[in-house]
Amino acid sequence: MAINNEEKQEIKPIGHNELAHKSLLQSDALYQYILETSVFPREHPCLKELREMTEKHPWNLMATPADEGQLLSLLIKLINAKNTLEIGVFTGYSLLSTALALPSDGKVLALDVSREYYELGLPIIEKAGVVDKIDFREGPALPVLDELIQDENNKGTFDFVFVDADKDNYLNYHKRVIELVKIGGLIGYDNTLWSGSVAAPADAPMLDYIKRLRGYVIELNKYLAQDSRIEICQLPVGDGITLCRRIN
Repeated sequence: MAINNEEKQEIKPIGHNELAHKSLLQSDALYQYILETSVFPREHPCLKELREMTEKHPWNLMATPADEGQLLSLLIKLINAKNTLEIGVFTGYSLLSTALALPSDGKVLALDVSREYYELGLPIIEKAGVVDKIDFREGPALPVLDELIQDENNKGTFDFVFVDADKDNYLNYHKRVIELVKIGGLIGYDNTLWSGSVAAPADAPMLDYIKRLRGYVIELNKYLAQDSRIEICQLPVGDGITLCRRIN
């Protein structure tokens, strides 16, 4: 989840515990059961260290939850991905999940507007021994994507793309990454249920940043549902993740 500075000020007093968990499950006990039974026992020690470090950060809400990181890892292995792209990094939990899942010659191009948070997790990523798989680039993602698309040799070369960045640009990202991912490759969009607000009435009470970006998430969901270039599956993991498999 990516949010701007004003939105950070809005949620600053609210820690991860007060929000219960980053899951749409109604039962805290059930979510904890999933974590303790299926996720934490298999979590890489460096992922655990990075998760625990990030949980202490004021903006921990932006982090990819452990169960979603596990899903990303499994998907990458299932499709034998080697060349991947990540838009939105924060401290790097999803990035480390990806890098660990990739083969020794795998690569992930990681884009984020700020290197500050990435550097918090970088020592742990280095400890995990996968930093050589990562090409981190600081700055807005759209110009980088446009530059990649200008070279025909880049089109259809990415096996897997994960997007967890500014929601008001999700549709712009899709219109670009669909050209970069190969046929048969996967794109994952995070936060596509947006705290459940996508199914709530427009006048329902919600935090300002949820309300402000809700329309963009709904617009993306509608677009993906009718995009004939992809097959989709929207899952209630984390804050909602939509998987798109390019078919043409």
